[in-house]
Amino acid sequence: MNAQAPTAYGHGLSSQAQNLHWLLTNLVDEVPGIRSVAVVSSDGLLLLSSDPDRTDEGARPGERDGPRGSSADLATIVSGLGSLTNGAAKLMEGGAVKQTMITMDEGSLFVMSISDGSLLGVHATPDCDMNVIAYHMALFVGRAGHVLTPELRSELRKSMENAK
Repeated sequence: MNAQAPTAYGHGLSSQAQNLHWLLTNLVDEVPGIRSVAVVSSDGLLLLSSDPDRTDEGARPGERDGPRGSSADLATIVSGLGSLTNGAAKLMEGGAVKQTMITMDEGSLFVMSISDGSLLGVHATPDCDMNVIAYHMALFVGRAGHVLTPELRSELRKSMENAK
């Protein structure tokens, strides 16, 4: 049985879930240029977020760090890009998609596959060091990929639903 501890979401999480939250927090806190992060399941549901309590309504104009200030928006974008790039890879017979990067005038978006079909999405500042972000994303994927079991994904989904 997994140990349970209180979290910012108001209920206990297993030690594996706590470790994933710690990895995500560490990614955001230690890598310059990251605005927001989302881990999305293969079916498009938000599993982890750097800002689980923020919604569009909760952010004042000018304070929005992620797409529209909402982790749900980032999750939707990440899921859509993952689906689009996987479809393109199949049509092009290119094999599995490892990473997608989009650069824009006002920021960058990175999407990286996790071994279980989940996706890691990072929204970053326009002046970010893309190599550093990609490196740290790969570290996160390497550490998180082997623990994202169906049971843990279910637990993470429930914790995100309870955070709303």
